[in-house]
Amino acid sequence: NISGRCTDVEAVGPKGKSYTIWVASASSGVWKSVNEGVTFEPVFEHKGTSTIGDLAVCPADPDVVWVGTGEANIFRSSNAGCGVWKTTDGGKTWTHMGLEETFTVSRILIHPEDPDIVYVASPGHEWTRNKERGLFKTTDGGNHWEKILYKGPESGVNDMVMDPRDPDVLYASTWQRTRLKWNDPRTYEHHKNNGIWKTVDGGKSWKQLTRGLPPSQYMGRTGIDIARSDPAVVYAFVDDYEIAYKAEEGELDSYGRPKQDVIKGATLYRSDDAGESWRQVSGLTEESKKYMSGHSGTYGWVFGQMRVDPSDADRVYTLGLYINVSTDGGATFGPIGKSIHVDQHGMWIDPDNSGYILAAHDGGISVSYDRGANWRSFIPELPLAQFYNVEYDMSEPFRVFGSVQDHHSFYTEVDLSRGRDKIRPTEWEYTLGAEGSTHQIDPRDNSTIFASLFYGKLARATVEEYPDDREWLLPENFPEEPEARGQWMAPTLLSSHNPDIVYHGLQYVLKSTDGGGTWKKISPDLTFNDPEKIGDISYQTISALDESIFNSDLLYAGTDDGRLWRTKNGGERWEEIWKDPMPVRWISRIVASQHDFGTVYVTQTGRRDDDAQVYVWRSQDFGNSWEDIASNVPTGPVNVIREDPGADSILYLGTDVGVYVSTDRGQEWQVLGDLPCTYVHDLAIHPRDNMLIVATHGRGMFVLDADPVNCENKKEDSGQTKNGDFL
Repeated sequence: NISGRCTDVEAVGPKGKSYTIWVASASSGVWKSVNEGVTFEPVFEHKGTSTIGDLAVCPADPDVVWVGTGEANIFRSSNAGCGVWKTTDGGKTWTHMGLEETFTVSRILIHPEDPDIVYVASPGHEWTRNKERGLFKTTDGGNHWEKILYKGPESGVNDMVMDPRDPDVLYASTWQRTRLKWNDPRTYEHHKNNGIWKTVDGGKSWKQLTRGLPPSQYMGRTGIDIARSDPAVVYAFVDDYEIAYKAEEGELDSYGRPKQDVIKGATLYRSDDAGESWRQVSGLTEESKKYMSGHSGTYGWVFGQMRVDPSDADRVYTLGLYINVSTDGGATFGPIGKSIHVDQHGMWIDPDNSGYILAAHDGGISVSYDRGANWRSFIPELPLAQFYNVEYDMSEPFRVFGSVQDHHSFYTEVDLSRGRDKIRPTEWEYTLGAEGSTHQIDPRDNSTIFASLFYGKLARATVEEYPDDREWLLPENFPEEPEARGQWMAPTLLSSHNPDIVYHGLQYVLKSTDGGGTWKKISPDLTFNDPEKIGDISYQTISALDESIFNSDLLYAGTDDGRLWRTKNGGERWEEIWKDPMPVRWISRIVASQHDFGTVYVTQTGRRDDDAQVYVWRSQDFGNSWEDIASNVPTGPVNVIREDPGADSILYLGTDVGVYVSTDRGQEWQVLGDLPCTYVHDLAIHPRDNMLIVATHGRGMFVLDADPVNCENKKEDSGQTKNGDFL
């Protein structure tokens, strides 16, 4: 059993009863437990989004809870939300309270005595500039909002804290960030809006706190907290861009790529005079500097949070890959808890019992009753697995395979013996792959599995013998070629005409005719190959690949920088088939029709452009012209399209809000099934058992009986054969 990434957790103290726990998840909505974690229930399922950045329980009324949508952590699968919501009945009903153009929410604070006064911090759009970011305040329960701290269209507020003695005193941290498709977030010399700010009048005026802190251009994401036991003590956990690490030649990162020069931030600063002056307290010795340098794993911009023990101003928790604690005000740190998942994003400490801690991380949430010495995780209780893909085999019963964010790749059987509507949750086994992989199963034996791993790597094994027989298939680079670039989940394809033929997409298409033993390049670089857009994130790569079942010479390829290609002669010559009105957007899927030789479908995603438009295209002439079939699908992005194998009029669409089906070739779409609002990253239809398999990035994997969908829409004979010829 596995869970998924959570961004925040809060609780209402027991006062003679069990804690009520509220959980904000990165892609699974909001969950609530009224029995201290024995069971959890989803309470935010059909609101048009399932990505949560933060939540806050009203101190004066625990039935009043505010939720900010849009994960504020910079992540490969972080997503935009639709503003803030409020419940006044403990989650039974919700009201949208605006700020929908913020896209992300990092922190919500509620006035301890007046629940109508609420502060909302937003880092803003993840990929583009926008004005709806900064710090917002309402004094009438969310009916009207005032922007009270704004530092420009690239700068947002990532954290804030309220003085427990005076709710008009707040500290906020701003971060002027630039995220590009080919680089991790970073600051630049011209960035002057990073820093810590203080107000003593509820946001009417602000003062930047600078004495003792790094210059603005070196302050990355910064977490802040105040000591409740001594509110003059304030801490700042800075992703300090002055502390750089120079990679050595040949040194590799955790994904096996050449390591770049990276930031090794994670520096703690302390103020003992309510922010007037600061001093660095961590990393002052070589030993402690070395320890802190690995705390955030070179990507502090993913974490950047800290907490102070409410009863001890010198006990400080910093959140990174692990939870680290200092008991001497930040001078020395050490990890706590060996039984807790990595990648920490949120923490709640009971202000009346500092031994009780809840932690939010990439594996769900965990609880400690002894200040972090021991942890219990709520994994079975929170089914939040974040799948990236799905593949099936033809075993009896059939098996499904998928990769899960921050975990690994897994498989399980889908047993239909009890009935097609009585499929039980199953145990999953490890298989070849990683947290981000695509899979292909050799149909001849249902045992040989191919998996693309991080950034274009490719491996082969057997399901039964893995990991003992894992074999890496690609050379590091091809002679006289630039360094290979592969997407996080590079597309791999076994030919339907001959499974010994394997295709693999990097910036060019590779082909093997001996099951991956040897390779040749069958295309030029199909991307724009702009040298200015080659950085520490793999970009300008092939993101989608498909082959026609009618003719093995017909291949289609799409790239993450928006190019679309076709070859009719097995790769000897490639033609670009991108046409207006297609936008220049990431090609998320290509499907060469299994019913009609000349038909091909393409979907595009605008997620990395902060664009939620719906892009679904069909060509009936091999890509020479395109028709928009998005029709009435209300919102994107769109991640996948599939044809029904038994009915050429039926199409399935996986989007960031669920599954849609069309029974008239895309003229009209409707929501399929009773799935919660969730990110659907992949779909498959088992051709023998007629089951639709849905891989969600947040709610695990579902199977759905497709008989009611396609029983009245049988395949119409297109007159094609599997030996299609071009006219």
